[in-house]
Amino acid sequence: MFGIKLYDTNIRFMHYQKLWMWMSLVITAICLVGIGVKGFNFGIDFTGGLAVEVSYQQPVELEPIRTALANNGFEQAVVQHFGSTHDVMIRAAAQSGVSAKDLTEKMVSVIAQGDNASTIRRTEFVGPQVGDELASDGVMALLAAFIIITIYVALRYEVRFSLGAILGVLHDAVIVAGLFAWFGWLVDLSVLAALLAVIGYSINDTIVVFDRVRENFRTQRGYSPAQVMDAALNQTLSRTTMTSFVTLLVVIVLFFTGGEALHLFSLAMIIGIAAGTYSSIYVASSLALGLGITQEDLVRKDKGKDKQSVEEDLKADFLRKEQARGVV
Repeated sequence: MFGIKLYDTNIRFMHYQKLWMWMSLVITAICLVGIGVKGFNFGIDFTGGLAVEVSYQQPVELEPIRTALANNGFEQAVVQHFGSTHDVMIRAAAQSGVSAKDLTEKMVSVIAQGDNASTIRRTEFVGPQVGDELASDGVMALLAAFIIITIYVALRYEVRFSLGAILGVLHDAVIVAGLFAWFGWLVDLSVLAALLAVIGYSINDTIVVFDRVRENFRTQRGYSPAQVMDAALNQTLSRTTMTSFVTLLVVIVLFFTGGEALHLFSLAMIIGIAAGTYSSIYVASSLALGLGITQEDLVRKDKGKDKQSVEEDLKADFLRKEQARGVV
């Protein structure tokens, strides 16, 4: 479409397979240490807290409200417009020893803006028990996603490909979670949604690469597994890079223009897309190769056909697909 044929490249991705594997192992270990030692800075979605909707007579800037709240004990309050510049949503964590009523009164006095009259439209207090339920539900959602993906990949591919794909997806999720833990970024429901999106994005990218690897294993004879893997990665490089570039472009725009409501979601997506692109090329493929995948593991044994006939059918199918893509 753009006149650039990235699949004509001849990059030896698997030449430094062990280097990428060790680097990924170190990064994953660092992220796991961050998760285990520092833990997560959970938002009020998980810890419980106060949510207040305020309507002002005149348009209001958010930064003075954030500063006033931070100076009065609401350090991690989330302040954002909703509907218009007159309406503000404020979410703040609960404070030990302070009742919901006293916390609301304190917040109302802090956000008052002199001659710009304000009206409290709604207040809602989320208790710690509700937060615990959301946290457990979030963990169950992540586990369910991993289980479903594991079943799907195991049924579709040879077991060593399945292990490579699953560990690659796990690698991406751990990197996102680990960076949030190390830097103390707030973890709320939007970050959980981003994690689920990253899992889906990563496995989709890996499946595209593995489909091409499987085709090459069945049609290209006389090459080592590393050479076949390199060929597949080069053939899918254009799709991988363009998909990642366009998706990253969207989430970067959301990061800078989407406001505070989308800030953490966009940040998690940026990290996840970068990690997912890297893992689909280096982690998942390197793992499958390291586990000893061979051509014999993937050659299809069709009933009623001899080996030569099967190979001729596969080669013809491969050439048709390449011609449709304009490669040959």
